[in-house]
Amino acid sequence: MLTAELIADSRVPSNPTLSADGRWVAYQVDTIADPVPEIWFASVDGREEPRRLAEGSMPKWSSNSLYFLRDGLIHTVDGPLFAWRSEITAFLPMRERIVFIAEDETPAVAIRVWSESLRPARLRSFDRRTGEIRTLVDEHVVGVARRQDDGALAVLTWPTPELDPGGLEPRLSVLDLETGERRDLGRTAVEATSPVWWRNGEDWHVAYLATPEMVGGWAVFDVPVETAEHRNMTPESACPIRLAQVDSGAPLMLVADGLDTALHRLGSGEVAFWRGQADAVASNGEVVAIVLSTAHRPKDVHCGPIGEPLARVSDTAPEFAEITWGAQERLSYKASDGLALDGLLVLPPGKTRDDGPFSLITLPHGGPYDRYADGFRLGWFPSAQWLALAGHAVFLPNARGGQGHGHEFAAAVAGRVGLEEWSDLETGIDLLVAEGVADPDRLGIAGWSHGGFVSAWAVGRTRRFKAALMGAGICDWGMLAATGEFGPFEAALGGSTGWEGTGPHRHDRLSPISHASEIETPVLIVHGADDTNVPLSQAEFFHRALRHFGVEHDFVVYPGEGHSIRGRAHQLDLLRRTREWFARLL
Repeated sequence: MLTAELIADSRVPSNPTLSADGRWVAYQVDTIADPVPEIWFASVDGREEPRRLAEGSMPKWSSNSLYFLRDGLIHTVDGPLFAWRSEITAFLPMRERIVFIAEDETPAVAIRVWSESLRPARLRSFDRRTGEIRTLVDEHVVGVARRQDDGALAVLTWPTPELDPGGLEPRLSVLDLETGERRDLGRTAVEATSPVWWRNGEDWHVAYLATPEMVGGWAVFDVPVETAEHRNMTPESACPIRLAQVDSGAPLMLVADGLDTALHRLGSGEVAFWRGQADAVASNGEVVAIVLSTAHRPKDVHCGPIGEPLARVSDTAPEFAEITWGAQERLSYKASDGLALDGLLVLPPGKTRDDGPFSLITLPHGGPYDRYADGFRLGWFPSAQWLALAGHAVFLPNARGGQGHGHEFAAAVAGRVGLEEWSDLETGIDLLVAEGVADPDRLGIAGWSHGGFVSAWAVGRTRRFKAALMGAGICDWGMLAATGEFGPFEAALGGSTGWEGTGPHRHDRLSPISHASEIETPVLIVHGADDTNVPLSQAEFFHRALRHFGVEHDFVVYPGEGHSIRGRAHQLDLLRRTREWFARLL
């Protein structure tokens, strides 16, 4: 029997890393029930049982020695390498030194003064031979990569630690570790991340992930160090989600490919393809390690030679093995304007389409630059399998704005959220009703973050839903552009900001709050009290509007929580509360 406790207490692997000889993979395992992550390792060929090594996170190999973070310090199995006065957030072990990113010492009195509280995370080094610690880069560092010969670092910096405007103006530079000389390679695209080195003949290159436009998803850019020319190397049809540096040759990139995942070599195209969802990758160029989930199997580490079948080398959630899951079906259909769409349908366990019609809950995804891949759909947010095991059919649509179908598909929501995007969802619902899968009198909708916006938008556009859930959702794009972490992105989605010219503004027409007088559907509003991505004021505004118009609703605030709900007790409450809400109303 699936319980909320099983979900909250399940173990999830991440951050795989390969040893220098390619024989071992280390990875991180997280559990909500135990907030201290663990480091595990296994043989790449899967012949040896995985073993727990220590408490810690972000494992990294140097030669065949393993390093990791614990309590904000860099450790080996023998303990911390050196003391530091503030938390270390990232590091790279090298032959003669360890470079790491850390802020200066935290002030004793945490008074927030905007002009004084911008504390950059600087790049520093620890010399293994002398024990000396020195600062390498004084600016705010968001990414670093070591060249394969340990002779230089690629460094991504922001002019300020604030995402807005820091993330709009990143710069790439190369630091020569022999001479200390630092060469500026120019400004990158927005929110650059994940720098990696590679060599083309005698020429060194740095590649990185970034957003070429404010809306439209990531692309891979390549920069020959000699010319400092930033070139977008991503085909229009590809959606890269991770980059991996290898020992020789061009880097590898993990690509969202419809409902599945592919591995490409930069400039050479696809080298591997996996049915399901892979969301982490490590490789030495010959062997690859990924974290992969499939329709009825949760995330695990898989390893093997590139282009060959991979072996599953971990078993992080054995407690799920005996549970009968709902059948997960891949959907393919046309939007009202003929655009090809896909998604998933999950039915209650032991049921087929012939047993319909079912109550149907639609789950729009977040992002909007995210997707539903054909992976294991279970998690702390009321997910497909959690609802299916309660007797509902669940529709997981991949509407315009998401990953997996190229740049144009993802960019289609710029200044148009809730328009064609909503039509895509409603077309899928209509199809499932027409096919006898969904009962038109028992429809629900639930979403988190951007999915929460879609839920709030939907109930203001139609009265066909009998129940809705708005989780960490947006009701006013102008207010989000003013108060959210990354205002320019929110303004690009909503189409305008409140200070542009004179109103009415485009974002007003695309904000659910503007259509609150049309809402009759009962809505469960849930939000984290300390959410800085989508501030709590969005939920409060929607709550007050529904109260004003006498709409049945409930408003739940989880103290101490941000944009994701991390506390075990809060996750359990959310899972149970959601089931009860839809059970009563559908």
